[in-house]
Amino acid sequence: MFESTTRRRTVEVQDATEFLHGFFEENPRLREDREKRIRFVAEEIERTGTYRHTKRELVWGARAAWRNASKCIGRFYWQSLHVRDRRDLRTGEEIAEQCFEHLRSSWRGGRLRPMITIFAPDTPDGPTARILNDQLVRYAGYEAADGTLIGDGQYLEITRLAESLGWRGSGGRFDVLPLLVETGEGLSAHPLPTDALKEVEIVHPEFSWFSELGLRWHAIPTQADMTLEVGGVHYGAAPFNGWYLSTEIGARNLVDRHRYDVLPEIGRRMRLDMSSERTLWRDRAMIELNRAVLHSYDSQGVTITDHHTESRRFIEFVEREERSGRTCPADWSWIVPPVSGGLTPVYHRYYDEAELCPRFVRDPGRSST
Repeated sequence: MFESTTRRRTVEVQDATEFLHGFFEENPRLREDREKRIRFVAEEIERTGTYRHTKRELVWGARAAWRNASKCIGRFYWQSLHVRDRRDLRTGEEIAEQCFEHLRSSWRGGRLRPMITIFAPDTPDGPTARILNDQLVRYAGYEAADGTLIGDGQYLEITRLAESLGWRGSGGRFDVLPLLVETGEGLSAHPLPTDALKEVEIVHPEFSWFSELGLRWHAIPTQADMTLEVGGVHYGAAPFNGWYLSTEIGARNLVDRHRYDVLPEIGRRMRLDMSSERTLWRDRAMIELNRAVLHSYDSQGVTITDHHTESRRFIEFVEREERSGRTCPADWSWIVPPVSGGLTPVYHRYYDEAELCPRFVRDPGRSST
C-alpha cells in the first residue's frame, strides 16, 4: 500500500507559473490567454491545493519532459510523442487495461510509435496510482535451490511479489510478468493479454546455431515506474515508450551477469579462445550478439535503432536545441553507448547537467521492487 502521508503536498504556485510561462512562450498563438490562465490556476491552487492541466498543456508538458530527459539519447523525436489522456481512470483494472491498449496502439504492425499514457495525478492528500514494474513488459526471475538463476535475475523480488498476489509462471527463462498496479484499492496483478505482447526471436544472419540459444526479447520498451512532473503536478502512473536501441538488449539486458549472462555460451559456440580476458572474447561475442539483435528486429519488421545512428541524431538534437536558445541537459554516462563508445560523436564532448522541468523523475516514495 502507499506510504501514509503526514502532510498535504500542495502544488506551489511558482512551479505552476513557471510551467505556464514556458508553455505560452513556445505556443505563441495562445499567448493572449496567458495572464488570464495564470490567474485562474493560482486561484485553483489556493482553493484546492492543485490544478488541472488543459489538454494542450498536458501534451506540451509530456513532450517537454522527454526533451529534458538527461539520460535519454533518443530525444531527437520528442515532438512526435503521442499523448493519451486517461486522467479520468483510477482503478487498477482500468489502468491495467489502458496499459495493454497502449502496447496495442504503439505497435502499428512493428512500426513503433512514441507514446505516453497519462493517468490521474496525485492529489494533495497523497498518491493516486503507481505501476511497480519498471517497464510494462518484463520477464520473471527465479532462483533455484542451488542458487542458479533462471530467467531475468534482475526481477527476482518483483517475481516473488507477483507470486504473493497469486500469479504463477512456468519457471521458464522468458515468463512475462503480470502488471502490478497500486491504487487506493490496494495492489493488484494483471497478466498481459496475448494480443498486447509482441516479442522478437533473436537469430543471427550467419550463425545458424544462434537460434538454438532460445533467445528473445519484447518489442516495445515502455518505461512505467517514473513520475511525470508537469508544473508542480505529479502523475505517478504515466508509461511511455519509444523504441529500442540495440545495445540496450545486446550489451545489457541479455549480457549483464545478474541477468541472462549469455556471452559465455556465445563465446563457446563461436569457439573463441576464452582462456584470458586479453583475448577480448567477450567483446567479439558481444558484437555478434548486437548484430543478431539488429538483424532479428529488422527481419521481423520491428523498429529498432543502432548506437551509431542514434548518436549522430542526438548531436543533431543538441545543436537544434542550442540554436533555439534552450539548455540541453545530458548525462554523459547514459548517453555514451556501452558498445564502441569512442567511435560515436556523443563520446567526444561535454554536456550541461541542469535539471529542467517538466521532467520524468524516480519517485522516492514509490514501493520498492
